[in-house]
Amino acid sequence: MENAPAAASFGERQSRSRTRFIRNYLNWIGRRVLRLTYTVHGLGAFGLITLGVIMTKFYVASRVIHPLIRAQIHRAGVRLLPIVGFVAFALGLVVIGQTVSLLSRVGATNYAGIIMVTVVVRELGPLITALLVLARIGTAIVIELGTARALGEVEALEALGIDPIHYLVVPRVAGLAISILSLTIYLILIALFSGYLFAFLQDVPLRPGDYFSQLAASLRWEDFVLLALKGVSFGVIIATVTCYHGLARPLQIEEVAHATTRAVVESVVVCTLLDAVFIIVYLIM
Repeated sequence: MENAPAAASFGERQSRSRTRFIRNYLNWIGRRVLRLTYTVHGLGAFGLITLGVIMTKFYVASRVIHPLIRAQIHRAGVRLLPIVGFVAFALGLVVIGQTVSLLSRVGATNYAGIIMVTVVVRELGPLITALLVLARIGTAIVIELGTARALGEVEALEALGIDPIHYLVVPRVAGLAISILSLTIYLILIALFSGYLFAFLQDVPLRPGDYFSQLAASLRWEDFVLLALKGVSFGVIIATVTCYHGLARPLQIEEVAHATTRAVVESVVVCTLLDAVFIIVYLIM
């Protein structure tokens, strides 16, 4: 009988501990949901503002803005040609070459074109290119704009009557959209050629004419449309997210690194979700 109050007290402590754990867990989920809601709202508003500026001011001060766009294309496109070419060559060797080699062993080389178009043209090509540009250029955009915001340079532009969205964001959005689309086509072409080179070196019985005929037969007009939409969309998303985290709110110098990490994570998540949407659209079509 003496142990009964102790057992009851122990049970009450366990119940309170369980209730406290559930409450803390629900609070954590609530904070995450609220943060996600604020982020989606901020990104959506920033994206709409950027779209409005592009539509209304694209040809305003064109002698200043258009050279900035060309500079961004050179920075995010031309300067990345070597690394994208290397990754494309490796992708062709690892993915396409191995696939063709395995298909030849089971006598199914006539499916090589379908597999390569599905894996490289529709999925890996656009996504890998977007991730390369994000890692090389997207992080630099957040650091540049975040540092400019922390040092008061953005406020100085506004004091001079210069729209920061028009001057800082629009060139990056246009430049990254054009660059990622162009680099995606560049990566796909090199990957397809290097894949056949690897298969040729392995003595796979697949003639060049048959290889490229299978590719041409496997491609449909939807592939070209979705490829263009993917390239442009990934560029717009990466530029918008990185510019948002660099400009949307006042930053201290020590907060720039954290903002860069958030921008990279959110860009990867949004690009992956958009890629899933394109897959669903393709299956419906």
